[in-house]
Amino acid sequence: MLQSSTPPLGTLVALGGGDDDAMLALLSDLLPALDSRVEILAMASSDATRTGANYVRALRELGCTNVHHLKIDERHSADKPAALRRLCDASLLFFTGGDQEMITESLRGTEFLRQLLHRYHTDAQFFIGGTSAGASVLGDLMLVDGHGWRALRKGGIRTVPGLNVVPRLLIDQHFVERGRFGRLAHAVLAHPMCMGIGLAEETGIIVRAGQEAEVFGDGVVMVLDGAQVQGCNLGQAGRGEPIAGQDLRVHLLVAGQRFLLRAPRLAGPETAP
Repeated sequence: MLQSSTPPLGTLVALGGGDDDAMLALLSDLLPALDSRVEILAMASSDATRTGANYVRALRELGCTNVHHLKIDERHSADKPAALRRLCDASLLFFTGGDQEMITESLRGTEFLRQLLHRYHTDAQFFIGGTSAGASVLGDLMLVDGHGWRALRKGGIRTVPGLNVVPRLLIDQHFVERGRFGRLAHAVLAHPMCMGIGLAEETGIIVRAGQEAEVFGDGVVMVLDGAQVQGCNLGQAGRGEPIAGQDLRVHLLVAGQRFLLRAPRLAGPETAP
């Protein structure tokens, strides 16, 4: 997987799910021009054709004139020359919601993903967007299982590799509405090198240069930082036993606030450059 010692030049926008009209309007405003090419990736959806068409229509209604649904599935390989050409020409790739593992199964290990990461690192006019499952795949790891009180017992969650667009990041979606604090806390205790970000519905982050994130939307973003955790018992607890950890840092952030992706530092809108 491509990594770089220099900050990426591209921009990433992730939403926690729910009504995404505001996110689509934001993306249309961020594009270099209304005729910039946009590719919708809907492989996570159970009805990718319908979902892709809906997003194409929604963005065209916002004035974007060059929007297309790029089909990638078991019959349409990500590494077909036509798909790679369309990636090369795109200003925005947008991942829809659904089953996040369908996205990673389609893209991990492909030339398409290698070129996507290269574009993100080297092109200041390149944007990646995702909502719900399409947001959770953008980090280093992603949560695919964990519910309620069982998420705070050893073995109560499952994480798998994401697309690693932003390393050392773990994004969970529908965070407030589905009561997912326990599973994200467990994941950060298990992977303290990763920062956990819980996105409420209709709420998201804009990540610039791979380092600073700005919150947008009507809800709350919860940031969990395990860099200073002590007393974690995951190494000693048996399966099904409760987990413990101390000094897990938690931040609640709202629209306009910014934070660094490794060590959160709040900056109100009045101090933003």
